Amino acid sequence: MAAQYKVLTQRDRRFSGKFNPEALELAINGYAVDGWVVKAAVTAEFKGGLSTREELIVIMEKVN
Repeated sequence: MAAQYKVLTQRDRRFSGKFNPEALELAINGYAVDGWVVKAAVTAEFKGGLSTREELIVIMEKVN
């Protein structure tokens, strides 16, 4: 059995470039209908110049 993985971030086109919990919930539920399961959710810190930003990363798995 092979597994597939999908990574969602707030930069995903579904979220229009900014974090929206309701849009994330809709996306996760939409993927769940197709058999995707959330395996992990983490925040990552990205440093750029003088600023630092955090981004939510959701890792999903689908086992075929």
